[in-house]
Amino acid sequence: MTTQPYNKTLMAALLLAGSFIAILNQTLMITAIPPIMDEMNISANSAQWLTTVFMLVNGVMIPVTAFLIERFTTRQLFMTAMSVFAIGTVAGGLAPNFSLLLAGRIIQSAGAGIMMPLMQTVFLLIFPVHKRGAAMGYIGLVISFAPAIGPTLSGWITSQYSWRFLFLLILPLAILIIIIAYFILRNVTELTYPKLDILSIILSSVGFGGLLFGFSSAGNYGWDSERTIVILTVGVLTLLVFIMRQLRMRHPMLEFRVFKYNIFTITTVIGMISFLGLIGSETLIPLYMQNMRDFTAMESGLVLLPGALVSGLMSPITGRIFDRIGARWLAIIGLIIMTGATLAFGFLGTTTTLVFLIVMYAVRMFGFSMVMMPVTTAGLNQLPQKLIPHGTAMNNTMRQIAASVGTAVLVTIMTMTAVNSQQAPSISNPDIHGVNVAFLVITVLSFSGIILSIFVKKTYPPTDDASESVEKEYDKKKSVNV
Repeated sequence: MTTQPYNKTLMAALLLAGSFIAILNQTLMITAIPPIMDEMNISANSAQWLTTVFMLVNGVMIPVTAFLIERFTTRQLFMTAMSVFAIGTVAGGLAPNFSLLLAGRIIQSAGAGIMMPLMQTVFLLIFPVHKRGAAMGYIGLVISFAPAIGPTLSGWITSQYSWRFLFLLILPLAILIIIIAYFILRNVTELTYPKLDILSIILSSVGFGGLLFGFSSAGNYGWDSERTIVILTVGVLTLLVFIMRQLRMRHPMLEFRVFKYNIFTITTVIGMISFLGLIGSETLIPLYMQNMRDFTAMESGLVLLPGALVSGLMSPITGRIFDRIGARWLAIIGLIIMTGATLAFGFLGTTTTLVFLIVMYAVRMFGFSMVMMPVTTAGLNQLPQKLIPHGTAMNNTMRQIAASVGTAVLVTIMTMTAVNSQQAPSISNPDIHGVNVAFLVITVLSFSGIILSIFVKKTYPPTDDASESVEKEYDKKKSVNV
């Protein structure tokens, strides 16, 4: 860890800026897909990979970041990640065909996948425990605002200019951030220089990648398709081998023993439920508006924007409240609000107004801002400092999997309900009924989050003695030297 003085505020602002443009790119291509299809003469199924592959590679990179954070300095890792992201941005913006455009997105996401765990780890190390809530609140702003503004910004840019501007506008920002990072960033992480375990990286990539790709395939091709079954089976089996290997290693690439800390486990599950509901809602609302009510893509994007603004503005405030009272009551109240607002989306119809959609989504995001980062911070606060990189990587990985699994399951529920309802005379709009049932599933999950949040306690990092006892327990495990 560095002994050089550094400015916490400037470091935090730089990390937030880098993560913002990285996460923004997750959803930036959504409304740009139609013009790309026309220009490059590709199908919708192929074009959808521009978004899917970003999430997929992101999910593969996140588990590796715990190793990278312990192997490279903060500045080295951040600048490398942003440089990789910038190279992908150039490749995407200048791509003459779809193959190179897709390659650009893959390179982009490889850099972007490192950013969120790195930012969370640095924030937890540079800010004292009693100020972590406020600091992590700004991360909540990035998580909720960046993905939601993506479709709206994309819709406006593609309607006014070429879709290539989505890349070319991001590039100068990425380069500027890299230059500033060279002068501002200092290393704040503990470098243990773990040995590179190639097999763990391969198992992690195939396991997590297969799981994410499998659930994505389920949403597109159905759960009973041979493709989906094979991919999910390979992903699950590989992931089990990866987990067993990590538990046997003295210095694992990703430390699964973080789940020995009960508050971390509970808050991670609550975070998964909340993030699943966020991505699920952002998927279902545009489908309802555009496919069933003939609203435009821009209008569906504008419905999500006020909610994103509410959540973004509230996240720093709820972070400060967390520093005073802890996560339990914030989570309970926030999840009650989320559950009520989601229940309201379970009764959509052909006459549901734009105002209703905007207001209820904004209310839901208000509740979300009280839950996501407070529970995440509470869970990570329970971990000793040496486990924080593993905790942030695990937390982000679980959220990514929850979003992928949840979206696939919700789309399947929506589709199957619509098909089964076509023969029911009492249901006049089977497609809308399918959306309503999917939202009711999110409602039930949100309610289960309320129950879990009752068990969340105010946490502090373990004392040195406690950390040492945990280390002694780890030492009893059989070591694997690769």
